[in-house]
Amino acid sequence: MLLYVIIGIMQGYRILIVEDERKIADIVKAYLENERFKVATAETGQNALELLKNGVDLIILDLMLPDMHGEDICQAIRENSQIPIIMLTAKSEEEERIKGLGIGADDYVVKPFSPRELVARVKALLRRTKGLKKKVSFNNGNLIIDASRYEVIKNGSVVVFTPTEFKLLINLTERPGQVFTRVQLVNAILGYDFEGYDRTVDAHIKNIRHKIEDDPRTPLYIKTVYGVGYRFIGLPDED
Repeated sequence: MLLYVIIGIMQGYRILIVEDERKIADIVKAYLENERFKVATAETGQNALELLKNGVDLIILDLMLPDMHGEDICQAIRENSQIPIIMLTAKSEEEERIKGLGIGADDYVVKPFSPRELVARVKALLRRTKGLKKKVSFNNGNLIIDASRYEVIKNGSVVVFTPTEFKLLINLTERPGQVFTRVQLVNAILGYDFEGYDRTVDAHIKNIRHKIEDDPRTPLYIKTVYGVGYRFIGLPDED
């Protein structure tokens, strides 16, 4: 297998796509170039990790790689980075999608796919990870969200969030006390209807709770409204 790494620049952003099938890589490359992306290639997952050191803004990651598992790459990235990740895979089962989201992916595209839809998802993910400037705090400073720096600080320590988790948290905290349905949340964070949206949102909420709650079973910030969705219950601090 040949591993393709496609690096693109759109409005100043660099995108890394890791793909193990030449035909798919060529098609995606053509669509990206049509959107004024710059393209490069690599042959191994290790080379892809090397390219990450140069700095990228979004990764499209195929899971079936010739020298290592895409899941392992995703987990390694998530240890110290918030880079947006779109998983690209032939694994179509719902549990596989949930697993991918659980280890830090922001979106999940199943083969065969529409290249136009993939490009649209890339743009949507980039759009929702830019332009946030507010800094807010809750519960006497125990939770601070600095959107301009893309940081979440819990009890004085920075917590690493994926872009989708961050956007989801922002949407909830912008309207404390308001109940959001799962459909509303998935449309807000993904920008389109997504099959399996309920499990997708639930997976992200579970991840967020483990990061910001002292006891996820007794949440201080995100409460489940059974049969409906979720609402943010943290107490905003005065400016």
